[in-house]
Amino acid sequence: MFKKEYFKNPYTILFLMILSAYIFSIACRFYWIFWASQFNEYFFNNQLMITSNDGYAFAEGARDMIAGFHQPNDLSYYDASLSAFTYWVYKITPFSFETIILYLSVFLSSLIVVPIILIANEYKCSLAGFIAALLASIANSYYNRTMAGYYDTDMLVVVLPLFILFFMIRLVLRKDLFSLICLPFFVRVYLWWYPSSYTLNVSLIGFFLLYSLIFHRKETIFYMSIILMLMTLPNIAWYYQSSIVVLLFSFYALKSEYFKIKFLILLGIFTFIFLIISGGIDPILYQLKFYIFRSDESVNLTHGFMYFNVNQTIQEVESIDSRVFMKRISSSEIVFLASCIGFIWLIIKHKSIILTLPMLFLGFLALKSGLRFTIYAVPVLAFGFGYLVYSLREINLKKYKAMAVNFVIILFVFLSLTPALFHIYVYRAPTVFSKNEATQLDQLKKIANREDYVVAWWDYGYPIRYYSDVKTLVDGGKHLGKDNFFPSFALTKNQRSAANMARLSVEYTEKSFYAPNDSLLRKDILQAMMKDYNESNVDLFLYSLSKPDFKIDTPKTRDVYIYMPFRMASIFSTIASFSLINLNNGKLDQPFVFSTAYPLGRENGEIILSNGVALSDDFRSLKIDNDISMIHSFIELNSVQQNDYKEIPIDPNGQYYLFYIKNSPIPYIQFILMDKTMYNSAFVQMFFLGNYDKSLFDLVINTQDVKVFKLKI
Repeated sequence: MFKKEYFKNPYTILFLMILSAYIFSIACRFYWIFWASQFNEYFFNNQLMITSNDGYAFAEGARDMIAGFHQPNDLSYYDASLSAFTYWVYKITPFSFETIILYLSVFLSSLIVVPIILIANEYKCSLAGFIAALLASIANSYYNRTMAGYYDTDMLVVVLPLFILFFMIRLVLRKDLFSLICLPFFVRVYLWWYPSSYTLNVSLIGFFLLYSLIFHRKETIFYMSIILMLMTLPNIAWYYQSSIVVLLFSFYALKSEYFKIKFLILLGIFTFIFLIISGGIDPILYQLKFYIFRSDESVNLTHGFMYFNVNQTIQEVESIDSRVFMKRISSSEIVFLASCIGFIWLIIKHKSIILTLPMLFLGFLALKSGLRFTIYAVPVLAFGFGYLVYSLREINLKKYKAMAVNFVIILFVFLSLTPALFHIYVYRAPTVFSKNEATQLDQLKKIANREDYVVAWWDYGYPIRYYSDVKTLVDGGKHLGKDNFFPSFALTKNQRSAANMARLSVEYTEKSFYAPNDSLLRKDILQAMMKDYNESNVDLFLYSLSKPDFKIDTPKTRDVYIYMPFRMASIFSTIASFSLINLNNGKLDQPFVFSTAYPLGRENGEIILSNGVALSDDFRSLKIDNDISMIHSFIELNSVQQNDYKEIPIDPNGQYYLFYIKNSPIPYIQFILMDKTMYNSAFVQMFFLGNYDKSLFDLVINTQDVKVFKLKI
């Protein structure tokens, strides 16, 4: 048994707080495991599948590292941070690969409690940190991006900058050499783990410099810390960076008297110039263009065609309203407001906490640039909430009995955590793919070779490469407008155009990997095609692909497959936008209709659909915004796999085709409304109706969820 005095030791109490908060965070994340384990469709290879689409990129990279090789130009995340970390976990633990990628986020993301409590401990209010850690670890946005199965770099994307902030605050309060050397170490680790953290790292360093100039301008250790952190930013090999940092730190630790203010200023100027020369400003400019100004880099690269701007289609970078914003950060509006009050009070009491403002500002950027940024504000405002509760407790303890006050505080904290706990209960995210979809891709792995390509929408690029071990044109990291144009064209246009474009885009993509950097092929594949086929007008070139006499002169080097999942129907309208755009002016000159829906009920003899359309109960007409239109044809699908459907002509002058899908594998897709352009698309004809040109394609996989066609040309 432990002695009673042992629990009075402040370090013991600190450890128990960290351990308790860590276990709490892990336990909350295990709820999804418990819930998802009830559904067989979420399992593959005897383990639950992951819930993060991008996670399959790192899973592919880790898989290739375990195998010891990968194909040239296959876009594998070989040696990426999370891939490498997973590889080492796999090598030193007895767990299966699928188990590691499922649970890794549970244990790494819960580490957020450590720096939060440590920072609070520096302010002699570890209880405030404990309360903040409980809230931050399960706040809506942080939980959503770090839950079980969310295998992505998000699991440490907030933890690591919090450690940087901890050592900054510790340096301010203690001015110790340990904090001095830990700062560049964690900056370097953060950049390795998440290269996009470059902007936040620069912001943290810049703000720390401003803070030092205002409050500690005569203390050399602060300038030295800034120089050491800046040394980790240049685009040079990590071992060069480490050598420079260690040498400078050693000289400063042994001969600090030589490091006068003037010398440090000159050293700092030299470091900053070197940072600029090495391209240190470029990542910041790119982030500003993409998230703030919403520009598409592909337009600048091509100097010609104006492709569809992809960042307008990503929900994570869309602005959000204030209520959603507050709930994602603090799980409820009341807790959010209390957190803001507490954070202001914390600044008044401990001015060094303002070093967290870059993270807070990045979190507030979500109001303009997308909900993905809210996770950065979560721990900062959680600090505010924890400190407010702590301060109220300290005030009340002076007037009332400790037991009564503690009971009230515990009750208040529990009630504040309840919205987050309820969110965990209702946030039952599905796996990226169903068991059947993963099984079919695993089957494709046995059919296709590693050098073959699968043409599919970018949402499915990473999972396809992971399960089928093939190449893809696009994925979650390569999906600018100029990239997405080709799969969109192949899925949206008629079958001959689709076949020709699938072949050309694959062959030219492979050629582009070996083209000189200044080649037109490296800038824009479509323009390179036009040049080789002696066509200067893009519309004429694209139209020529639909002609039977169009001859592909480009040599065939590999097989090409086209992947068509049922789930793609829900986003097909967005997919079509990428190829129906006018490439000369960037406008959508060809309006089209493709809308999925499910019935909400009946009202006044009409069937009300979830997309706002009202159908007549005889399925002959529909009403959109009080405008009545006749239906051209009604198509009733009994089985997509068996091509069992019945088409009922209604009005030859009707504008719309209405699909009714019996036994739909996705409950929210029971009706599909489309116009003639979409009806004639390769996706609709080949997947839903089974009408594919056997001279162009072979059907190699056929299920209710997925169809895969092999290109013959």
